[in-house]
Amino acid sequence: MQERQHNRELYFKELALTSRTYYLPYIARFKRMERGMNVLEVGCGDGGNLLPFAETGCNVTGVDLSENRIKDAIRFFAGQQAQGTFIASDIFLLKGLEHSFDLILCHDVIEHIERKAAFLSDLKHYLKPGGIVFMSFPAWQMPFGGHQQICRNKVISHLPFIHLLPSPVYKGILKAGGETQARIEELLSIKQTRTPIELFEKLAKQEFTFADRQLYFINPHYEVKFGLKPRRLPAKSILTLSAALSAPRSSAMTHWPTTTLTMLRLRPRACSAPRARNTL
Repeated sequence: MQERQHNRELYFKELALTSRTYYLPYIARFKRMERGMNVLEVGCGDGGNLLPFAETGCNVTGVDLSENRIKDAIRFFAGQQAQGTFIASDIFLLKGLEHSFDLILCHDVIEHIERKAAFLSDLKHYLKPGGIVFMSFPAWQMPFGGHQQICRNKVISHLPFIHLLPSPVYKGILKAGGETQARIEELLSIKQTRTPIELFEKLAKQEFTFADRQLYFINPHYEVKFGLKPRRLPAKSILTLSAALSAPRSSAMTHWPTTTLTMLRLRPRACSAPRARNTL
C-alpha cells in the first residue's frame, strides 16, 4: 500500500494540489468560478478536490457513503480554515438538493458504480439551469485501472495491468499476496463495475452533451504522486482511439489513455425529480 492510502491528510493535500493546478483551471474554461456558486462533489472522500473551490469562495458540498471519509473531510477543512458542508449518505436519498448546483464534480467515482445509466440519469436533477458536470475517471485499460495500488502488499500495489487478468487468476494473486477478504472483494467489485471510455461516452450521451473531453497518457495526479509531468494525448491520438474503440477488434495503439477529463452539459429536456434509490 502506498503511503497516501493510509496517511489520509497527505492524500487530502495531494488531491487539493492536483485540483487547484489542473481541475479548477480546466473547469473554469467552461464555467466561470464566482464567489457564492454552489459546487457539489459526489463521492467526495476526504474532500481534497473541493478545497480549491472553497478557497475561491464557492459554497461546497461533499457527499460520500463512508462516514470515516466524511469525518476526515470535516477535520481537514477545519485544519485549513475552510468552509464546507459534508454529508455521509447516498446522494440520491437526500432531499432538498435538487436543482441546486452550478457545478457537480465526480472524480474517480463512475468506475465504482454498477448501475451507471441510472446514476447519470439521476445526477442531472441536481444541476441548476446552465449547470455543468466535471467527470474524471481512470480508463480501465490503464496500468492501474483496477485500483490495485490500494493493496497492502508492496509488490502487488506496484504491479501494472494485473487487473486485466482473468478474475480467478487475479483473485489468486491477491490471496497469495496476503490481501484481506474485504480488500479482495473490493478489487473484484471494481473489476466487475469497470468503466471503459467507450461505455462511459455511450451512456453519458443519453443524458448530456459533451462540452469537452481530454484524454491523458500521464494522469495529472501522477505529478504529485510520482513526479511525472502530465501528458495529454494529441488530437490525432484521440481520433485514433475513437476509431479503435468503435472497431470490432481494437487495433494496437501507440499510447493508451490513463485517465479522461470530461465536461458535460444537460441535453435540452424537461427535468423531473430523481427516483430514490441506493445507486452508489
